Amino acid sequence: MVTWALLVSITGFIMVMTGGFIFKDLVIRKFGANSAELVKYYYWIFPFGFGLTIYSLLEAFTWQLKESVLTNYLREVQFRLFTTILIILFMTKVLDSFDSFIKIYAFTYDLLAFILLTYLVIKQKIVLNFSPSRVTKKFLIKIITLAGFIWSGGLVYNIASFFAMIVIAAVVPQGLTYVGVYTLAQNIASLIQAPQRGIISASIAPLSKAWKDKDLVKISHIYHRSSINQLIFSTGMFVLIWINFTDGIFTFHLHKGYLDARYVFLFIGLTRIVDMGTGLNSQIIGTSTFWRFEFATGIILLALTLPLNYILAKQIGVVGPALADLFTFTLYNAVRYGFLYRKFHMQPFTVKSFYTLLAGLAGFVVCHLLFNQLHGFGWIVLRSIVFVSIYLTCIISMDLSPDVLPVWKTVKKRLWVKST
Repeated sequence: MVTWALLVSITGFIMVMTGGFIFKDLVIRKFGANSAELVKYYYWIFPFGFGLTIYSLLEAFTWQLKESVLTNYLREVQFRLFTTILIILFMTKVLDSFDSFIKIYAFTYDLLAFILLTYLVIKQKIVLNFSPSRVTKKFLIKIITLAGFIWSGGLVYNIASFFAMIVIAAVVPQGLTYVGVYTLAQNIASLIQAPQRGIISASIAPLSKAWKDKDLVKISHIYHRSSINQLIFSTGMFVLIWINFTDGIFTFHLHKGYLDARYVFLFIGLTRIVDMGTGLNSQIIGTSTFWRFEFATGIILLALTLPLNYILAKQIGVVGPALADLFTFTLYNAVRYGFLYRKFHMQPFTVKSFYTLLAGLAGFVVCHLLFNQLHGFGWIVLRSIVFVSIYLTCIISMDLSPDVLPVWKTVKKRLWVKST
């Protein structure tokens, strides 16, 4: 099936690329005034998109082999490492121009896809075979139906997630400048999501098996644990970044224009907390027999996101799409939360979820009162240490997650060993 998936993906990419060539003049009309650089490097979008397509497909295949650690490393660490190396080469003038930087950057995901494919071939985990099995022939219509809904749902979600930058580039004056501001806020907010992809990739197989075994207790257990663990991490990371955001811009001598990213980060960060705090509702629905509902909620998300992003971007600028996403993703998760509660009487929250938010708020208030008027790298470090100390003390003392205490004991044990 992976062979056919690769073939379909490559065919789809060729169709998209063809459409991109045909409608290039339309893109130039829409983006030329506010985002000239996008028009200049228009064709370099395609190798980047091709690499991302192939890598995402191989990543999903590798998840089913229960080797999500490698794929998470490649996407979350290796990709950023490649990008950092390119930035250093550009800053040290080894790359003589921004033009060279963009053209090399366009192939980063192609390189990641090649690394992952090479690994799968060497380990004999992947076999390219165009002959369909008897199972495929027997259930072909059902497979196509399921794949079509899952693909459409993923497409809808991705459009909703990335539409903001397209709108900003098209309708906001100095579009690409503010795309840079928005992207900075989005990249910083991605730190909040650090464990989410790993949790999702590790959960798919157990959830599928639990649905097969009709083990609702296990599914509810995964739902709750994923919610509290992600809420603890996302709340702590959000507050840690927020209390240091402005100070970080000045301390690390970033352009003052990036101060505009502060409130963009605020709304994107809150969106991430909502999305992570509601647990694995998407994966639970997607692996059940009600996977069509997952597609339906995606359509609702898209129908709300596109017009709201456009309207708010025109009215209030770069902050508008971030505010729109907070509203739409909150509603999106609320609908899925309500569906799981009504159908299976599952819900991920307990009083510990509330205590987690209070712990984050307490840490923020203390740090704001003590350090708000103090600036510099040393104060960033001290402010961070104080917040982490308060937050972790609350989490551990109130035993908010059964997974935190074992980790803490392991950390203490290793620190004790090193100190002795």
